[in-house]
Amino acid sequence: MDRVNKETRSKVMSAVRSKGTRLEEKLVGILNGAGLTRHTRYLRGLPGTPDIAFEDAKVAVFLDSCFWHGCPKHLRMPSTNTEYWQSKIEKNIKRDHRQRAALRRLGWRAIGIWEHDLHNPQKVLGKVRRFLEPR
Repeated sequence: MDRVNKETRSKVMSAVRSKGTRLEEKLVGILNGAGLTRHTRYLRGLPGTPDIAFEDAKVAVFLDSCFWHGCPKHLRMPSTNTEYWQSKIEKNIKRDHRQRAALRRLGWRAIGIWEHDLHNPQKVLGKVRRFLEPR
């Protein structure tokens, strides 16, 4: 059972943003701080609308939150309405796979960065730099 009424839950969930989040700002800060500034945010027209796109290198970066994208290390499934949440997160994971496969068919490379990776900026930078190197 939810701890709040339906109206309150709806209000809380509607406040959850999909763009311009604290996590995205942290990722952009890491990239910009390392001089990786030639990127576009939310490039429209690409499958999945990547959080960051390096158009010249055809590299798309997706920042995946541990909850919404089903991190195998950190996902804590809610103890209520578990059937709904399992289905929701499984659909998110399948959608992520479809979108990234579609990007690959267009000649793009897709990087997934987990929310928990932001605690280690060097790891994030290493991963992004490897993808930005010419093939």
